[in-house]
Amino acid sequence: MILFRPFKVPVLSSVLFLLLTLLSAPAHATTPGTTKATSTPTTSATTVLRGRASWYGSYFQGRRTTSGERFNRFKYTCAHKTLPFGTRMRVTNVKNGKSVVVRVTDRGPYRHQRIIDLSEIAARPLGITECGAATVVAEVVAPETPLGPATTPDNLAALFAADPNPEAAFTTYSVPNAIPTLAEPATPAEQPVLIAASSASKIEVMTATESVNCPSGFLIQAGSFVDAANAHAVEARIKSLLPEVQVNVSQYLLDGRQRSRVLVGNFGERPEAEAVRQQLMVWGIGGMVREVALR
Repeated sequence: MILFRPFKVPVLSSVLFLLLTLLSAPAHATTPGTTKATSTPTTSATTVLRGRASWYGSYFQGRRTTSGERFNRFKYTCAHKTLPFGTRMRVTNVKNGKSVVVRVTDRGPYRHQRIIDLSEIAARPLGITECGAATVVAEVVAPETPLGPATTPDNLAALFAADPNPEAAFTTYSVPNAIPTLAEPATPAEQPVLIAASSASKIEVMTATESVNCPSGFLIQAGSFVDAANAHAVEARIKSLLPEVQVNVSQYLLDGRQRSRVLVGNFGERPEAEAVRQQLMVWGIGGMVREVALR
């Protein structure tokens, strides 16, 4: 046994050195040629809700909501059936393009296949307090997004058109963050994914009372001309490009002179008109979306 003692100390020293080396190695070290995993996952898609929104105000002032907070009609909050409390959404009225960011603090609504109830101050800039209800597109946004009135999403028309089931009373779907424009076809990886949809149709949940004092539609003004012949030439070209869309020339007086403007369609929702306007721009025809007079 004595013969083996001289070898014992070097072996133990080697083991101790190896352990100290391993323990002192940085925790984030990776094998050469590999990528270090990040602890914060990136979100590649946005959850979008499309459907009818309503509002609630003074009658519920001060009452305790489902989250435990007291309802305040002067705060930018909303009620939703399932989204976690604290979730922030940018809600846009597709009739007038107005947007507002709100925070989920309550549960509901539970009537008329509606998807969201807005506080009075949140519903007012969207025009919903006058209409009673309106069709909206709501996107889940980052928690740090400021509450209150917001700019209209640049891709509102694309978000609205991405709805996988537009005839349903409401839908929830996921779209890629870099959603393609309406003029560019989406690849299979960019296709929206349907999460939920109502079994009822959109027509079934929109009553006549909800349309009182609300815009009846939108159209595109594709130019205004002193020479009526130029207006009719643009009219003919648009009809050849979009034979299924209504196009006509309207006469009006400006500073005592008769002018002609080319009017395209009568669309029920602003995003529908915006989509056609963008298509006309691709063909070199300018225009702007106009709201039809209130009825």
